[in-house]
Amino acid sequence: MAMFQSNATKSEKVNQSQGILNIIGQGTRITGDLVSNGDFRVDGAIEGNVKVGQRLVIGGTGKILGNIEADSATVAGHIKGNLTVKNVLELKPSAKIDGDIITNKMVIEAGAQFNGRCTMNVAVSVPAAGQTPAK
Repeated sequence: MAMFQSNATKSEKVNQSQGILNIIGQGTRITGDLVSNGDFRVDGAIEGNVKVGQRLVIGGTGKILGNIEADSATVAGHIKGNLTVKNVLELKPSAKIDGDIITNKMVIEAGAQFNGRCTMNVAVSVPAAGQTPAK
């Protein structure tokens, strides 16, 4: 029976890890690619590509220099790179994006800045974090 208890514990840990909110706080700077299966909030700065399996929130002080892939995203900060969002992309009034967007649905609030091309209502495929897209 010990074998079954061990397997149940591992399964529970996997399910719990997908519900964790990860935060990069204001004043924190990361250089390198970031991959997460769960939700992610960025109030600091990232130089590198970001791949989030669930929801990505970029706060008003958040800055990303790199490409982004996420299931859904809310942006209030600055992004210099391309965004691929499977479901809904929401741009808050303080958002500034310099790059192309591919998304299914988008909400742009008055004041948001977007410089680039946008493709909508397409089947967007975002590979799970840790997997590479098919070429």
